[in-house]
Amino acid sequence: MSKTVLVVDDDPTQRRLIQAVLEREGFAVLHADGGRQALEQLGSGAPIDVVLLDLVMPGMTGQETLADMRTRGFAQPVIVVTATGGIETVVGAMRAGAADFFVKPASPERILVSIANALSMGAFRVEVDRLKKHVGGRTTFDDLIGSGPAMQMVKRLGERGAKSSIPILITGESGSGKEKIARAVHGSSDRAGRPFVAVNCGAIPENLVESILFGHEKGSFTGAHEKHLGKFQEASGGTLFLDEVGELPLDMQVKLLRALQEGEIDPVGSKRSVKVDVRILSATNRDVSQAVAEGRFREDLFYRLNVFPIEAPALRDRREDIPALVEAFVRRFNLEEGRRVAGATPETLSLLTAFDWPGNVRQLENAVYRAIILADAPYLQPHDFPAISGLKMPVPAAASSVTLVSNAAPTVAELTAEMPKTAPVRILDERGHLRTLEDIEHDLIQLAIEIYAGHMSEVARRLGIGRSTLYRKVREQGLEDQVKEAV
Repeated sequence: MSKTVLVVDDDPTQRRLIQAVLEREGFAVLHADGGRQALEQLGSGAPIDVVLLDLVMPGMTGQETLADMRTRGFAQPVIVVTATGGIETVVGAMRAGAADFFVKPASPERILVSIANALSMGAFRVEVDRLKKHVGGRTTFDDLIGSGPAMQMVKRLGERGAKSSIPILITGESGSGKEKIARAVHGSSDRAGRPFVAVNCGAIPENLVESILFGHEKGSFTGAHEKHLGKFQEASGGTLFLDEVGELPLDMQVKLLRALQEGEIDPVGSKRSVKVDVRILSATNRDVSQAVAEGRFREDLFYRLNVFPIEAPALRDRREDIPALVEAFVRRFNLEEGRRVAGATPETLSLLTAFDWPGNVRQLENAVYRAIILADAPYLQPHDFPAISGLKMPVPAAASSVTLVSNAAPTVAELTAEMPKTAPVRILDERGHLRTLEDIEHDLIQLAIEIYAGHMSEVARRLGIGRSTLYRKVREQGLEDQVKEAV
């Protein structure tokens, strides 16, 4: 998904110049001729990723606009632009929360570098906030990605259930995000900020289930060298999430039912019960009612857990959320892996949206992770998802070389025979003579623009020249129209 830049400037010519630079790089651009219109744009809910803000404007100044933005809670990174302001003005804007500044007129390279840095810092802050909420047990339903009907229903039910201490059973296929829903319930409840303890009941060895859940005293069994509190006591005051609760053995189901009914547990080897104050959230990817009918799950425990059911939708039932999920995963893996992938092409998003994703969100997450590692272009391509698209990564054509086996000059036929049949840039003309360096350079830049879809940063990097040099050569060679068509 392309990033959107809001350009705030009272000079329409300046806005158009900046728009041309940004759109050539694949950005979407919104305009505002003053501070009040900028605040209206931000308040409308438009997907704005970064703001270019002129400091000197009639009416509401840039500094006033920036201060009002932060007062209203708009956290988009802001780059201030100035033509006449002194250093004190710029320092004041930076102290007010601006991410960067530049002086008009600025080169395209300076503008794009500033925006790239601001977006990186914005992504970093988003991830830091997400991790802080995750670790602190304050994830809410606003942090869940998804705006389609299926996720809206989940959010409405979850927010209502979170306001009470009612037991909630979250059902859904493996990988559909049941634990994230449980964390959002906890973070939206009055227990937010207290312990959230998750236990995968299907991954605990059967002979250790009781000890892990309820704890044990020192010496209560072979290997019990010290006292262990257990997950119930670890979660005391907070929430205990029992994932895959349908995998619990029948004898443990009896003890779990007593803990829920009485609010107390019996640690292994202890002579007295221990009072616990926990809220129970549980999840399963199995049909528990069928397990009850077959005698593999206690009916009374099922009714105790299934007071308030929430179904986590499969990813194929919420395809409209896939672009937002991809964007979030790209942002996260860019930071974790030190990459600079800008997003996914429209063709790639169409491919991912059409896929059924039997492994749900977890499978999509892993697919994007692999694609981030493989990607060579600024945007993820269909061939970066070979298991889904069936496409292999393109292999660069090997450079050809001409070997002279005698002192005689090679003929035109020999030279052309040695050249690759699909050589996109010709070295020789029709008569076998070398073409001029200017003509070869023209074709090479044109080919690079086509291959990298007009992304000039990547074109410059691949050609081994600076962006300012590339733009100068594009103008000299008359290739501006090629750039516009590629974009």
